Amino acid sequence: MHVVTNRVFVHPDWQQTFETRFEQRAGQIESQPGFKRMQILKPHSDQAPYVVYTEWQSEAAFKQWLGSDDFKAAHQNPMPDEAFTQQGMLEQHTVIISADVS
Repeated sequence: MHVVTNRVFVHPDWQQTFETRFEQRAGQIESQPGFKRMQILKPHSDQAPYVVYTEWQSEAAFKQWLGSDDFKAAHQNPMPDEAFTQQGMLEQHTVIISADVS
């Protein structure tokens, strides 16, 4: 499994806009081949980033999403620079151990 996180540092004045954009997102990531899960994690501190967490069956599936029309539609109207307090950070990981109670 391939996990991708995007750490997004959102200015407090823009947090509701950021959250609303995800609630009304244009792309349909759920229909992408190899997509497994997405979570948007809200920080408890204004200094900490939001975390956009996605799980994919493989790195190849994630790369296909990056090249898809849905990805382009979801990212065609970005928020203005002043909405962010610093540059975000994209991280990719391969799951080597996983635990679950279900």
